[in-house]
Amino acid sequence: MPDLDPEEFRRLGHRFVDWVADYRAGLGELSVRAAVEPGWVRGQLAADLPEHPRPLEELLAEVDRVVVPASTHWQHPGFFGYFPANASLTSLLGDLLSGGLGTQGMLWSTSPACTEVEQVLLDGLAGALGLGKEYTFDGGGGGSIQDSASSAALVALLAALHRTSGGTWRETGTDGRERVYVTAETHSCMAKAVRVTGLGAQALQVVDPAPGSLAMSPDALAAAMAADTAAGLRPVLVCPTIGTTGTGAVDPVREIAQVSRAHGAWVHVDAAWAGVAALCPEFRDLLDGVELADSFCTDAHKWLLTAFDASMLWVRDGAALPAALSITPEYLRNAASESGEVVDYRDWQVPLGRRFRALKLWTVIHGLGLEGLRAHIRGHVALASELAARVRADPRFTLATPPSLALVCLRVLGRDDALDDRADDQATRAVLERVNASGSALLTHTVVDGRYVIRVAIGSVGTQPRHVEALWTALREAADAVRRGP
Repeated sequence: MPDLDPEEFRRLGHRFVDWVADYRAGLGELSVRAAVEPGWVRGQLAADLPEHPRPLEELLAEVDRVVVPASTHWQHPGFFGYFPANASLTSLLGDLLSGGLGTQGMLWSTSPACTEVEQVLLDGLAGALGLGKEYTFDGGGGGSIQDSASSAALVALLAALHRTSGGTWRETGTDGRERVYVTAETHSCMAKAVRVTGLGAQALQVVDPAPGSLAMSPDALAAAMAADTAAGLRPVLVCPTIGTTGTGAVDPVREIAQVSRAHGAWVHVDAAWAGVAALCPEFRDLLDGVELADSFCTDAHKWLLTAFDASMLWVRDGAALPAALSITPEYLRNAASESGEVVDYRDWQVPLGRRFRALKLWTVIHGLGLEGLRAHIRGHVALASELAARVRADPRFTLATPPSLALVCLRVLGRDDALDDRADDQATRAVLERVNASGSALLTHTVVDGRYVIRVAIGSVGTQPRHVEALWTALREAADAVRRGP
């Protein structure tokens, strides 16, 4: 049986689209978090795979029976954990086109459209974000859509290793003298990139924050880089973050880039969550100094209504990634590539193959326009501001850090007769567990200065003021219950 014929695909397509539409329409009635034990899903499914074809309608029934109850519903309006995953229905239509085309866009010659649509989109978004012409193909740089910010961090580090080695890294590898600079708040993807490249834990230097802040201290960075250089070590890359995962902290990119340039280190700006907010002029100051960096990453699949995976990476030197990553066996040689007039995106990433990811992002921008994306971001920032104001005014709570865009970090204050601050930690943890157990919302936590903190990340596609109001009610009720004690 080769495949569905187009008419059967049309018939089943209606069934599957109806299923998605019904699922999304009923999301608010579901528990955000799955209430199953480890192994439950495996126990529900037949151990033996079907030997003969079965009606695909039966698969939908299995999804209803097994997959939905065992899923954490990331598109739920009560999802406030981690950062959002904006799989808008608009973007799913673009993903359908991508899958239907079945493009393998590793080279320009394997799909000119896959390559050039992506180039147009990334150049246009560089302008819309205020990145500057130097990050566009016309300006000598350029952008690509990676699968994740983790992959973006890895390829940035590979390019940095090649450049800071004087172009010898591809042949000689690492020598144990390389150093990469982060903070305690930097996403773990950079530590993983250090491992993957074989640098070892010794290469990762954690820079102290500025006093009274969670952001990287340029003075501490300068001191660390100077000491390393004096010891014969080689600063390779510095990773400032715009909107850290834990608290939304913003590192001072301009000052960090100036320090890094003095030592020849590559500057990779990780703005995976917060970077897209720069579409709004009032948040453009977040990107201060990015024009001095070497690479910049922000995710369309977090807060820009585009289904995973779609992480946007820009570089100021369009030759840097191919210089580090390009390997050309005979079977990939072709006239277009050898002309030097095209971009082969396989040289901008670790895998050879690549999907036509640009189609879903193009569909979102076409369907909502930049003004629709700005409204989406502004609405969530406003909701977070209102929630933060309520936290400030309520004696049962305190803000653990200043609000950052649509992220609010808070703590619960324990009973007045508590003997020490550990009671606040216990109360905060207990409140988070109570809210999550209710199924109406999902929260996650972080630790700030050794203290347990609840993160409220507002950003799901369907989240409205009433959902944040319901969360606030749940938080207060849980806090009252915890403060009353057993």
